[in-house]
Amino acid sequence: MEFSNGTDNTGIVEQTRAMMRVDATQYPAYKIVNSVNNYLDTITGYAISADRNFQWDDTNHTKLPIGTTNLTASQSDYSFLTDEQGNNILNLTRIDILDPDGSYRQLEMIDQSNIKGALDAYSSTDGLPTQYDKIADNIIRLYPTPATSVTAGLKFYFQRTPSYFTASDTTKEPGVAPLLHRGFVIAAAYDGALALGLENLPRMENEQVKEEMKMKKYFEARNTDMNRRMTPFKQDNR
Repeated sequence: MEFSNGTDNTGIVEQTRAMMRVDATQYPAYKIVNSVNNYLDTITGYAISADRNFQWDDTNHTKLPIGTTNLTASQSDYSFLTDEQGNNILNLTRIDILDPDGSYRQLEMIDQSNIKGALDAYSSTDGLPTQYDKIADNIIRLYPTPATSVTAGLKFYFQRTPSYFTASDTTKEPGVAPLLHRGFVIAAAYDGALALGLENLPRMENEQVKEEMKMKKYFEARNTDMNRRMTPFKQDNR
């Protein structure tokens, strides 16, 4: 579903206003943009948390969620705040390091709660990092601390914010499955009904609940190509 299509009134903007029974003066495009982007955040948050085995990303992004950064001697902490296009990085999913032979290999993720003794004493001799601790969603600490600087020494994989809309967008569609596009209309119409005190607010609220349930069901069942293992239940009759 296109963001705006004034020719046949099938865009998100036009359908939102039709559902609210208002015109562009009563409810300008920038307000619909705010609602659509808020709903994008809702979908992104749920998609990321629903299944860690499925690395969700907004399909409107033109580059893959993979980046590299230089490895700096004697520097153990690294932050990954934005990707090369300025999108905020929400979560790191994997860290690889460049070996002396020129090949990347995966670092082992550990947690400081599992390290016995003082952290400063753990793997304290500088060398080639083999592990990392995720201090925050987009900040890591390497163990051991790098002994040498390496260009593009770290390759990181991540999940990020979606591709947001602006009021000037027309043919751009939400970077999610088409089955979920109606949810953007409902979310924007609900916000508008709430802001303007429209009589159809209760109906919009009910429709919004339906769309969110449909969205959650979609993400819970999307990995249909992954074999699910059944664990037998053993009952103790003693």
